[in-house]
Amino acid sequence: MTNLFKNRYSVLYAFIVYFILFSFLVRTILFISSSYHADFNLVEIIKIFCTGLFFDIGTGLILVSFYALFLFVIPDKIYQKKWNRRLTPIVFFLFLVITLFSFFAELTFWQEFESRFNFIAVDYLIYTYEVIHNINESYPLPLLVSLILLIALIITFIFHKLKIFKNSFEQVISFKKRAKISLTLILIALSFCLIVKNRWAEQGNNRYANELSKAGIYSFFAAFKNNELNYQDFYSLIDDKKAFKLIRDELQETKSTFLNAGLSIKRKIENDKPAYKPNVITITVESLSADFLAHYGNTQQLTPFLDSTANHSLFFSNMYATGTRTVRGMEALTLSIPPTPGSSIVRRTDNEHLFSVGHVFNTKGYINTFFYGGDGYFDNMNHFFGNNGYNIVDRGRKLLNETYDGSRTIIQDNEVTFENAWGICDEDIFNIVIKDADLKYKRNQLFNNFIMTTSNHRPYTFPPNKINLATGTREAAVRYTDYAIEQFINKIKTKPWFKNTVLIIVADHCASSAGKNEIDVSKYQIPCMILNLKNSANVNINKMTSQIDIFPTLWNLLGWKYTNGFFGKNIFDADYKPRVVLGTYQKLVYMRNDSAVILSPQHKMESFIYNKAKNEQKKTDLPKAFIDQAIANYQTAYELFKNGGLRQ
Repeated sequence: MTNLFKNRYSVLYAFIVYFILFSFLVRTILFISSSYHADFNLVEIIKIFCTGLFFDIGTGLILVSFYALFLFVIPDKIYQKKWNRRLTPIVFFLFLVITLFSFFAELTFWQEFESRFNFIAVDYLIYTYEVIHNINESYPLPLLVSLILLIALIITFIFHKLKIFKNSFEQVISFKKRAKISLTLILIALSFCLIVKNRWAEQGNNRYANELSKAGIYSFFAAFKNNELNYQDFYSLIDDKKAFKLIRDELQETKSTFLNAGLSIKRKIENDKPAYKPNVITITVESLSADFLAHYGNTQQLTPFLDSTANHSLFFSNMYATGTRTVRGMEALTLSIPPTPGSSIVRRTDNEHLFSVGHVFNTKGYINTFFYGGDGYFDNMNHFFGNNGYNIVDRGRKLLNETYDGSRTIIQDNEVTFENAWGICDEDIFNIVIKDADLKYKRNQLFNNFIMTTSNHRPYTFPPNKINLATGTREAAVRYTDYAIEQFINKIKTKPWFKNTVLIIVADHCASSAGKNEIDVSKYQIPCMILNLKNSANVNINKMTSQIDIFPTLWNLLGWKYTNGFFGKNIFDADYKPRVVLGTYQKLVYMRNDSAVILSPQHKMESFIYNKAKNEQKKTDLPKAFIDQAIANYQTAYELFKNGGLRQ
């Protein structure tokens, strides 16, 4: 055994040992942290550490595969050179720094998402400016970097004292033996890359156990590789004609007529009510979980204004977000479509000129504007909104060759009083919206404004002396956002255009999607309220609704006749059957009342009965008709997007 560490492969073997030990340490820390939120039985614990070891070994071999190739091809005379003796410890040190940083990143990522690296981590790597600034404002980055460098130096020093580097130059290994060792290691690593799937770790219903069984670095590259999932390849299917018949039956309303036969959902909506056209302002609040509001049992008094406002509005008290990221909320609120597997449509290619909420407003003579206090380049937001009927106002940078159907306005420094890594504070973006609305009112222009807030996002910082909580916590950020919305509404009440303006306040998604169940339905519940509607009573709507239903419902209340190409429905229609569509990047849920189906890759299906009061899911067999309806929602949504059926 000791001979393994007395030849030119000693550094390689020692690195693998280090990597496995530190991976075990990280997994143990995450396991202890998770034990406060989930229960693990003995079988799950064994699975976590045995499966985890398997993934750690494979990942370690992948990391050293190029070094194994180097050790194989370099002749002994060159390998023994002084430059290589000096370079080897330096390269080893750099690899330590990189892997130690990834271990640290895993711990912080788990703190935020309670998950190994996934699509979100891939996204964040692309947007380095925002992420680095976010980390710097959330954690003592110089101290952490110094700590990582110190640990790397200590490990390097230990290896030096153990003569790992010296031993790698002591023994000459023949070309034949090098070929045997290196090619074996490379073959195993290559086989691991090509054969082993990250989902192999997902063999149980305990989401925490599944995530803990994975290796962070391997999960990252698996997510990078599978940014979009082809529904037809990975999910359960029914005949296309049957799928569209089922979804058309579900979307049929009292006063609607389908415009085309077959594989289409476009329909003409009639309305007997007197029509009117108010301005519309949608405040999409970052991470506003329902359980932040007193209406849902919170006792911290975080949202006194929103709680009061809910009592004087059309309040959707049983609404659910479609996903767990901002772009999913944007997708639902602008396209009124179930979440398709992989990234949000907002982030995909070929997402221009879709049949969107903005398109309907355009046909009614409105000017649409997307307001964002950060850089709209992030998550492809500017491209999506700019090419789907919206003008853009954001705090970004001018990019070469950027083209939008709408205009783009950059928020100037003199319009900003406070800014962090994710953008300007909510008060600032609201003031910019007011300024824009004043201008449009003077020009007699109807406006539909979509505002995306940023203050309720890590690092949770905001202007001082606004509320009685210190910055830096989620609770404080929620309280500040509530304060900022109150200031905004108080200001616009004095404006001449307010009397003809409807406001929608809705969350993009919840603050956390992780819970005790694989898909925790309670972590998707969000508040939504519509204010200042003419001839509309203040009502608490407790029937189950989805983000995708907001605008079809609003347009019904406004008395509009229009073409509807959406999956959302008017919830006041006599044929409306309460249902929600929600999911993660891979798992898709269709839920009606307390019955739900989860569709997963590899054509997997699970069904359960949901006890909302106890937040419990009991596995059960549901009728095939119900399962087919679930499949129809997602299969048709995917087909329409991929085949151009969502185009205008």
